[in-house]
Amino acid sequence: MVKPGELVDAKGQWVEDARYGRQFRAEELQIYPPTSAAGMSRYLASGAIPGIGPKLAERMLKKFGAQLVDVLDRHPTRLGEVPGIGPKKLKKIIEAWEQSRAVRQIMIFLGEHGVSTSRAVRIYRQYGNGAIGIIRQNPYRLANDIWGVGFHTADTLAQRLGVDPHSPQRAGAAVIHVLETAAHAGHCALPIADVLAKTQQLTGIDERVIESAIASLAKQRQLVTEELDREPFAWLPQLYQAEWDIAQSVARLVSAGRHPLADIKTEKAIEWVQERLNIRLAADQAEAIREATRQRVLVVTGGPGVGKTTIVQSIVEIASAKGLACVLCAPTGRAAKRLEEATGRTAKTIHRLLEYSPHTGTFQRGPDAPLSGHVFIVDESSMLDARLADSFLRALPDNACVVFVGDVDQLPSVGPGNVLADLIRSGTMPVARLRTVFRQGARSQIISAAHAINAGTLPPLSPIEAGLTDFYFIDATTPEQ
Repeated sequence: MVKPGELVDAKGQWVEDARYGRQFRAEELQIYPPTSAAGMSRYLASGAIPGIGPKLAERMLKKFGAQLVDVLDRHPTRLGEVPGIGPKKLKKIIEAWEQSRAVRQIMIFLGEHGVSTSRAVRIYRQYGNGAIGIIRQNPYRLANDIWGVGFHTADTLAQRLGVDPHSPQRAGAAVIHVLETAAHAGHCALPIADVLAKTQQLTGIDERVIESAIASLAKQRQLVTEELDREPFAWLPQLYQAEWDIAQSVARLVSAGRHPLADIKTEKAIEWVQERLNIRLAADQAEAIREATRQRVLVVTGGPGVGKTTIVQSIVEIASAKGLACVLCAPTGRAAKRLEEATGRTAKTIHRLLEYSPHTGTFQRGPDAPLSGHVFIVDESSMLDARLADSFLRALPDNACVVFVGDVDQLPSVGPGNVLADLIRSGTMPVARLRTVFRQGARSQIISAAHAINAGTLPPLSPIEAGLTDFYFIDATTPEQ
């Protein structure tokens, strides 16, 4: 924030605003300390330096005049000559001035190298008075340490500071950027061959330098390398840990003690729940319920209209009738609301269930503070990413069972990982596949088309002129059509 008396050097252009008229749109702002006695008077009187108010500022200027800035910078102990400044106040003023001068120097340094004021403030808060030295030593640290500063910003700053564009330092930062970009696209890991190609395309650095950077990063535990099916892959450490933890959590639940529903007479329970819900279960639905009473970890999957919600309702009714606590959750608020409406039971987002704290960015529930409950059901599990699934599974108590419900053929999560598909492919747990399309679903052409496409066949294509339906074919060659 600009203080009274400070000088501002703004670069930009004049524009005509429809509401406010002629405006200056600044693209770069640099703030400099006051250079005149009048400017220094306004600056000190503003309270910018703790311990100096308007009256003391006036006495300081009366004593030193235009030389006050030089006194503050080079001979600060002379401030003791001003009436009203004793040893304690002198120390406080000197410390405050040194800090404000350091901040200004950092702002000027960063501004001269194209860093915006808002980012410069974050950089100062992270590194303090040593920011300039830290940045000169390794400008690429900014991409890891400062929110809002990515590889491209750090790379631009590094080039302005004269960092060798073919240096191992730049190669390492680019490798991390490639893996982070892949994570944003939903990937937990990349083949090292892809990392090499993408990094070389981004930077133009020799492949041998990049390979050396990858080895160095792995040694420093800034990334993890491991072979999958004889092909080397690279992970960001937190994503590797998330996938490892998911596997460990599943193993823990599968091997832990008795199933909460072990004492239930399954066939009687299936008959009872059909009468209670006034439904007739298909054979694959009944088998899914049997598996839910036997398996500590179960996946229930199927396309639209196959009765996945009916399975959830049935499991909840059976477990609740035996006095067991059922916990319903989903990755998103909309999915949790639909689950609540379908079952008539409370359903929460996983974030809410785990008591996410926006202040710390962490969950309050975990291995040291596990959740309470016996039967956990996660709906719309295809939306689960690796980090959220990891946090959820580690928070489950040892005596719990969990049912993941979802359509594996839907688009995977936005975040890194394809958890539902990976759980199914792992072969470490039973998978109940629902294939029977019920009559209410069979009347929907969308559902029929979805199942046809999954089966690898072309669905019937009715032109829009054929009448009202929920699935149309429009013959067009351009988006506008």
